[in-house]
Amino acid sequence: MALVKLLMLALVGLCTVDLAAAAQPPTNEELARPFAYDATQPPQAKLTPLFERDGVTAYDLQYPSPKGGTVTGYLVVPAGKGPFAGLLFGHWGPGNRTEFLPEAMLYAAAGAVGVMIDYPWVRPAPWRVPQGRGLAEAEKDRDSWIAAVVDLRCALDLLCARRDVDTRRIGYVGHSYGAQWGAILTAVDRRIKAAVLVGGVPSVEALFDASADPNFIALRQATPKEELDHYLELNRPFDGIRYVPYAAPAPLFFQFACYEQGFSEAAMKGYFEVASEPKLVRWYETAHDLNDLQTLGDRATWLQQKLRLRPVQPILRQRLESDLK
Repeated sequence: MALVKLLMLALVGLCTVDLAAAAQPPTNEELARPFAYDATQPPQAKLTPLFERDGVTAYDLQYPSPKGGTVTGYLVVPAGKGPFAGLLFGHWGPGNRTEFLPEAMLYAAAGAVGVMIDYPWVRPAPWRVPQGRGLAEAEKDRDSWIAAVVDLRCALDLLCARRDVDTRRIGYVGHSYGAQWGAILTAVDRRIKAAVLVGGVPSVEALFDASADPNFIALRQATPKEELDHYLELNRPFDGIRYVPYAAPAPLFFQFACYEQGFSEAAMKGYFEVASEPKLVRWYETAHDLNDLQTLGDRATWLQQKLRLRPVQPILRQRLESDLK
């Protein structure tokens, strides 16, 4: 069950309102309502220097969550006064803030302030918020996931409040669970001007009703029908596929795995098809982790163009060559 729960965290994004039931397309306010919080003042952040490398300074970041406790993360800042682009990162479900730290350092060298945070269930003690027990505590899971999106919106507040950040150049990169948050954020928060969704799951049904992964098959067989139906009912309304049609005018870049374990190629293609324009999709010869260099290189080039960064590829090439000396 622990392995199955980790896979669920990595692949599913969930919440509480049925967008499909609306007779008219939902407004931005309606989409954002479950993720509302007091945004009148940016959160009071505590920054502690960690290290400086290649002209980029990394800080330990803490700020209060509107949903309770303290959010932990990293902030990376280029040398100079800016104006810089801003980049927000969302890690995969059982991961943490460290997933995108090396990549954020790369983009910082190209001119972007980066923020990455821990979701509530991976924060260090005493601020960790435990997940629900399997599928039996659907409400507990849902509430912690909503809190993750709210915490990311607060991280956007921090970025946009910085005098060295150009708020017209704010981007988002999210992997798996983080891609699910990105689908939601681009629809509810117009401050995001471009988003990369890496290995995002299209829908709960794509996992629980159609997945050929042995872990999800075992979970379906072991879960009472009433329990599974309740879990799906709570979470289905906030599938990524329900949010990506409302991302415009922000462009979306979908990165999918040819050997995805959790959901089918047809589900991924359907996800991309309903997304608003402008959009782009690329497929990679890898599994759900999407960890090959081409994946990194493609999104670096795309973000360079969308956020007007300095060329990223020469920086990456120089670092790779330097490490070999």
